Amino acid sequence: MVVVLLGPPGVGKGTQGAVLAETFGWDRIITGDLLRAARREGSRLGRQAQAYMDRGDLVPDELIVAMVRERLEGLDAGIGVLFDGFPRNVAQGEALEAVLPEVDRQVDGVLLFTAPDDVLVKRGSGRRNCPDCGRLYNVYFDPPRTEGECDDCGEALVHRSDDEPETVRHRLDVYREQTEPLVRYYRESGAVVLEIDGDQSIDDVTQAARRALEDAFDLEGDAA
Repeated sequence: MVVVLLGPPGVGKGTQGAVLAETFGWDRIITGDLLRAARREGSRLGRQAQAYMDRGDLVPDELIVAMVRERLEGLDAGIGVLFDGFPRNVAQGEALEAVLPEVDRQVDGVLLFTAPDDVLVKRGSGRRNCPDCGRLYNVYFDPPRTEGECDDCGEALVHRSDDEPETVRHRLDVYREQTEPLVRYYRESGAVVLEIDGDQSIDDVTQAARRALEDAFDLEGDAA
C-alpha cells in the first residue's frame, strides 16, 4: 500500500498521518525528516542537499525523490507507506510516480482532508503558544482560562507572525494553486481518492479516515 495525504494547511494531516501510520503499521514518510536525517548522517545524498542549503538554494525535487527512493528500497515489501507533505505539486507527483515502479510500488490511494476556509483560518490564526513550557492553545477552540496567559506556568502566550489571518489565507491560496491540482492528477492516474471531512473532532476524523481505508482496500488496523 502507498497512500498520499492531501489537504489544505490547518486541516490536520500531520496529526492524522501519525495516528494512521501507527494504526496500520505503515512507514510514514515526511521528506523534511528524510532531509534532516541524511544531513545528520552525512550520507552522499545528505552532502549534496547540504551544498544547496549552504548556498541558500532550495533542494531540488530530483534529490528529494532520490532520498524517497532510498528510503523505500530499505523497507520490507510488505510494509505500507504513507506520504505526509509530499508531493506538494503535480511535478513532484509525476517525479514520484516515475520512481515508484522501480521499487515495485504505486500510489494506491489518496486521503483528501477538507474543511471550510473560515475554520482553517481560525485554526491557523487562533494558535497561541507558551514560550516557556511549550503548551499550545487556540483562542477559538481551546482558549486559556485567562486571556493571553498559559494555564500551566502563567507566561504570556505568543502569536507568531506567520499565523496572522492574512498569512494563513495566503497559504490557502498557495495550496489551491499548487497542491490541489494533485487531486485531479491522482484521480486520472487511477488512484482511489477518499475525501474525509476534517471539520470534526480529531477522534472522529481519525475514525472516518480509518473506516474509509479499511472499506476501500480491505484493510484491518489495530483495535481502537
